[in-house]
Amino acid sequence: MLAARRARPQNDTVIARGPMLDRLEMFIALAEARHFGRAAERLGITQPSLSAGLKQLEGELGVQLVFRGGRFEGLTPEGARVLDWAARIVGDARTLREEMRAARHGLSGNLRLGVVPTALPMIAGLTGPYLRAHPKVHVEILSRASTEILHQIDKLQLDAGVSYLDNEPLGRGVTVPLYTERYLLLTRRGEALARREALDWTDLAGLPLCLLTADMQNRRIINAALTEAGVEAAPQLESNSVLTLVAHVQAGPWVSVVNAHTAALFERTPGLCAVPIRGEGGAKQVGLIAPWREPHTPVLAALLAEARRFGRG
Repeated sequence: MLAARRARPQNDTVIARGPMLDRLEMFIALAEARHFGRAAERLGITQPSLSAGLKQLEGELGVQLVFRGGRFEGLTPEGARVLDWAARIVGDARTLREEMRAARHGLSGNLRLGVVPTALPMIAGLTGPYLRAHPKVHVEILSRASTEILHQIDKLQLDAGVSYLDNEPLGRGVTVPLYTERYLLLTRRGEALARREALDWTDLAGLPLCLLTADMQNRRIINAALTEAGVEAAPQLESNSVLTLVAHVQAGPWVSVVNAHTAALFERTPGLCAVPIRGEGGAKQVGLIAPWREPHTPVLAALLAEARRFGRG
């Protein structure tokens, strides 16, 4: 989209760009912002220019795209259909431009990656080798809930995501399994449970839990495991940040359920101890999710290749 453009070298040839493509990007921005002023600000243009571009697009297509009085009032049925086409066309144009740039200058560009909070402690294992192999690529990593990742990939706001592959309906997309999640109880050293070699989910009954918020897929998996064990999932504290949970465990008296990557990241933190929890505890496969499109942009294709290497490791 126009708002997401990076500065282009002066001698870079503009590929697959023209008035129609610009107007489609304006329309996508308006549909996302649902407000003419905010969409114009995001695009870096004036509101009259946005309104004029939308009217020109409606004239070219011969349909009304937006209900509007004094303000944006939603998409017409035709507008909703055009939005699907616009996302495809803009995505394909972006792929074409990046493929031609890679052919001329080597792999370069921008990659927006949404990651569920529980996968953030491991993400450097994927993006680190990728960035070392492709130093001209810029990666932006954003913490997102699993449902947000799917929505934002569909709306071209993210290029790919790292999320759970089992419980959410993923729709049409490309997935690469990265790892299977295992769970541990994070507690303070010196607590009675910290001296155990392993725990069962039933051992969590009555503990002062702090867990991720209910909109997080990880929380839904843990809720299911606790319910199956006959334990009430009633944490005293909830957060959408894993770091916040760890900080409260360190402060005490709280405990939390974390995955192995999080436990490994904090295992040397003074006063903390992670004890494995027996049992599968529900669906826990985590992987890279990318939109279904052939060909992918060179930047995304290289990330998919790196993800396959990571998953085999």
